[in-house]
Amino acid sequence: MSSVPVEIPPTYLAMPRWWSATPEDRAWLAALPGLVDAWCERWSVTVDGPVAHGAHAVVVPVRAGSDAAALRLAPPSHGVGPLASALKFWQGHGVVGLFRSDVAGGVLLLERLGPETLAGEPLGVATAEIGQVVRRLSVPVPPDVGLPHTPDVVRARTPELREAWTRLGRPFPERHLAAAEAAADVILAGSRPAVAVNGDLHDDQVLRAADGGWRVVDPVLLVGDRERTLVDVLWRRVDHVRDTQIPSWFAALVDAAGLDPGLAPVWARWRVTDYWLWGLDHGLTEDPERCGRLAEALPR
Repeated sequence: MSSVPVEIPPTYLAMPRWWSATPEDRAWLAALPGLVDAWCERWSVTVDGPVAHGAHAVVVPVRAGSDAAALRLAPPSHGVGPLASALKFWQGHGVVGLFRSDVAGGVLLLERLGPETLAGEPLGVATAEIGQVVRRLSVPVPPDVGLPHTPDVVRARTPELREAWTRLGRPFPERHLAAAEAAADVILAGSRPAVAVNGDLHDDQVLRAADGGWRVVDPVLLVGDRERTLVDVLWRRVDHVRDTQIPSWFAALVDAAGLDPGLAPVWARWRVTDYWLWGLDHGLTEDPERCGRLAEALPR
């Protein structure tokens, strides 16, 4: 049982993901305090502080004897299996350590990280550190691992871009769409060694560890070009730079991560356009504007 009462933060209950939740997810949410107690008892840990959360999961600091850990609980249907697989693949190499997992129950016992994220660091510091994270994550992948390949995503999605652009009323100049289509041709041409790629890497998901280093939480494991990564950093931090600074900032990210300086802008242009259209299609307002700034400023 937990040693202190478990209170679910009101901010978690108010997250947009619950606005259209399924009855099963709402039942899980109502049972959550009891679930924390049950998993603490099952894994012989005790609650060691207030509950934190992201968009989908809650994270409860716990102790196993004198060792600090964290209990992560999410509805079992919400990507817990792929997350556990990603953490097992990287085995703490640049990502949060995984001690135990029960995918069917939606529960992971993780390394305890601090509250500090790279999003709280100055842009220069964050750029250097996240570049090192990319280097650590870019490890070889067995050919039969059966994971999504980044070029396959481009191949499937690119024909949809023009249809979405037309259906949305041609919301930005066609030259950006044409540049994305040309970028897809470059991405799909030739053959390059495939490595592990985190499909959702940005400063908010890189937390400080007890040893002073940085660890990724909630990685999405893909296989393909390392240059596909880092774009999420751009649209989440672009408000911290002027438009004229975007090219040099992007170049600094590419250099810090050791990316191909020719392929990285190609991937960035394709992903920015893809997300620009996706955001407009889903009613987003701020992120499409950020994508527009990036599309104008990225190297050509």
